[in-house]
Amino acid sequence: MTVAIVDAGPLVAFFDRAERHHLWVAERFEELDAPLLLCEPVLAEAMYLLARYPKAQDALLELIENGALRLAFRVDEHVGDLRKLVWKYRDTPMSLADACVVRMSEIHDRHSVLTLDSDFLIYRKHGRTALPLINPTTPG
Repeated sequence: MTVAIVDAGPLVAFFDRAERHHLWVAERFEELDAPLLLCEPVLAEAMYLLARYPKAQDALLELIENGALRLAFRVDEHVGDLRKLVWKYRDTPMSLADACVVRMSEIHDRHSVLTLDSDFLIYRKHGRTALPLINPTTPG
């Protein structure tokens, strides 16, 4: 069983066939167990990046509606931890979406992070542990 937290990049690549990682992401979506977990900042970022593709935006929301994706994080319940992460990685800088994904990785310990973002190679959960990643630079 392979469970994952999904970042915005793979969501965009899944719907945008011109994106260079489209095929790689589509293959990962086939391999991973549903539901993929996400947070509202990731959803907002993906919807923004898909603004030129209203059908893709609708399809993304449909994935939530049909249970393939599940919103599994409330920012208001983790503000203190998110502030610490954003401050720690201020030189990167870390977006709210990235901070939420890192915090989700701390909470959902068995989940890997599906991402195209190389910043996740730098981020650490609980301040010291590398996040388990599914990305084009890691095997699998």
